[in-house]
Amino acid sequence: MDSDGARLIVQVESPPAVMGCATCGVLAHSHGRRDVTLVDAPCFDRPVKVVWRKRTWRCIEAECPTKSFTEQDEQIARRRALLTTRACWWAINQLRREHGSIRGIARQLGTTWNTVWTSIHPLLKEMADDETRFAGVERLGVDEHVWHHVSQFPIECGGRGPKMLTGMVDLTGDPESGKPKARLLDLVPGRSGKAYSDWLDERGDDFKNGVKVATLDPFHGYKNAIEDRLEDATAVLDAFHIVKLGSQAVDEVRRRVQQEIHGHRGRKNDPLYGIRTILRCGQEKLTERQQSRLNKAIEADPRHDEVFIAWQCAQELRAAYKNPNLPAGRATALKLIASLPTCPIPEIKRLGKTLKQWSAAFLAYFESGRANNGGTEAINGLIELHRRVARGFRNREHYRLRMLLIGGGLTHPHLK
Repeated sequence: MDSDGARLIVQVESPPAVMGCATCGVLAHSHGRRDVTLVDAPCFDRPVKVVWRKRTWRCIEAECPTKSFTEQDEQIARRRALLTTRACWWAINQLRREHGSIRGIARQLGTTWNTVWTSIHPLLKEMADDETRFAGVERLGVDEHVWHHVSQFPIECGGRGPKMLTGMVDLTGDPESGKPKARLLDLVPGRSGKAYSDWLDERGDDFKNGVKVATLDPFHGYKNAIEDRLEDATAVLDAFHIVKLGSQAVDEVRRRVQQEIHGHRGRKNDPLYGIRTILRCGQEKLTERQQSRLNKAIEADPRHDEVFIAWQCAQELRAAYKNPNLPAGRATALKLIASLPTCPIPEIKRLGKTLKQWSAAFLAYFESGRANNGGTEAINGLIELHRRVARGFRNREHYRLRMLLIGGGLTHPHLK
C-alpha cells in the first residue's frame, strides 16, 4: 500500500500459475505483467486506486489465432472496466440506500461522473432485464408522474419525449414480515390506457393471471386497461383520491357561496374564508375551539348552510373508509352512492355521479381487505426525492434504471 497524498494506492497481483490457451488449450508461456489502474471503493474517507499487475501469456501454437492474452478476474473487475467490482456495488448501494448523487459518489471515489455511470450502467441494465423480478405479483398498483418539465419534443428530434410516465408497482407485500412493501416494477412513457395495456401484454399471460387486485386512481384509461387485460383481477379505487374528491367538492361549494354572497373571492374577515382549512379536517380531529369557529361561521348567514351540508357529506364519505368494521363501512358507501346523486347542491351531486359511475371499484375497497394505492404514492415520493437529488434527468432510460434501483425493483445478492 502507498499514498500520493489524498489517495491511497494498493498494488495487487496473482501468484504464478500454469495457464493454458483458452482457444487451443496448449500450455502458454509467461509474457510478463502489465499494470492496470482501477478505482476502488473509498477507505478511511480517502479515494483508493488499485494497481492490478495483470499476468500476460503468449501461445506458442503456430496455428492458433490467439497470440497473447491477459489475465481476467470478474471478482476484481469486469473486462475493460474502470472501477473494481467492489467499487461498482459500493456506488450502487450508495445510490439506493444513502440517496447519493452520481456526482457526489464520483467525488468520493476520486473520479468523474462519466466513469461512475458507465461502470454501473451495465449492472443496472442486467438486473432490469431479468424477467424473474416480475414473479409473484398478486396486487398491482398504477400511477403516473411527471419526469421532466422542459419542452416536449420527440426523442428522435433531440427532446426527452412525453413528460408523463406511467409507473407499475408491486403491492403484494412481504409474506415473511407481514408488512406491506411496495416495489417499483417499471416505468413506461405516457399516461394512457394503451401504455398500461401494452406493458401488461409484454409481461405475458402468467403474470396477468397471477394479479388478483389492481389499485388505481380515478382515471378511465387505467380502468379500461384493467378490464381488458386483467379480467380476473378486482379493480380498487384508491381511498385517498376519493376522500380528496369530497374535500374538493366542499371547497368548490365554499368558493361559490362566497362569490354569490359577497361578489368577490374570500378575504381576511369573511366567515367562510376564515374556516377554509377547518373544512378540510376530519370531524373527529377538530378541537373545541375549531368546532366553535365552524359553528359560528355557519350561523353567520343562513346561506352558509349549503357549505355545512356539503361538509357533512364529505365527512360521511370519510367515515365510510375510517369505519373499523368493513361491512358497516360498505353499507355507508352504498348509502352515499344512492343519496349523493340526488343532492340539490350541484358540486355534491357531481361527486355522487362520480361515485355511482365508479361504484364497483369504490365498493371493492371494502371487499379486498382495504387494498389501496398508498404504496404506489410512497414510491412516487422516492422518485421525486431522487429526481431532486440528481437535479433532473435528460435520458429517460437512465431515469428508469435509477428509479428501478431506488424503488426496489432490482434485486441482486450484492444489493443491501
